[in-house]
Amino acid sequence: MSTKTWAAVDDYIVDALFEADPALDAVLAANRDQGLPPIDVSPAQGKLLSLLARIQGARKILEIGTLGGYSTIWMARALPADGKIMTLELDPHHARVAAANFVRAGVSDRVNLRLGPALQSLAALGAENAGPFDLVFIDADKPNNPNYLSWAMRLSRPGTVIICDNVIREGAVIGRDGHDANVVGARAAFSFIGGDKRLDGTAIQTVGAKGYDGFAIAVVS
Repeated sequence: MSTKTWAAVDDYIVDALFEADPALDAVLAANRDQGLPPIDVSPAQGKLLSLLARIQGARKILEIGTLGGYSTIWMARALPADGKIMTLELDPHHARVAAANFVRAGVSDRVNLRLGPALQSLAALGAENAGPFDLVFIDADKPNNPNYLSWAMRLSRPGTVIICDNVIREGAVIGRDGHDANVVGARAAFSFIGGDKRLDGTAIQTVGAKGYDGFAIAVVS
């Protein structure tokens, strides 16, 4: 199998199961036009996040790492009318693009975008007693995965679903090379989830338009 085949199957999934979505297409086009890195989740992955939020019955979602807001929009659409998603972004340019995208997609009333270093924003949320969140999606700088997971636990409740993206790293997660900080961060996510008795987790390997990677998914007990 090749990445070309994986991408073609992703296209088939979208064609077979999804309705045309000009708003989301426009979001991805805006991200490209504004020079954002092409690291958004794929449409199939975005729909998975949306379905997980619906299955969870989430009313409050925390996202760590906004980029251009593509994944944010997928999850925001799964919220009830009075639901909210708090999304944290470091880069001011990314945040401006995301804010415009939320308006473009018609979800700005459900999204709170907080600009600044995520660990500072998380500390502020803790001080504000902003939790508990029903679902937490972690998709930011990978070396900080254990710090983000630690904050996710502080801002959670029994039953909260925590999802951590990019934990397979094309299989490099099973290697012992300590020079790639992203691989070290992926392994740290596994160590955190496996070592915390309050978490019941697994991981799903994925292939598709984004290559070979995967999600770790855990539930707080």
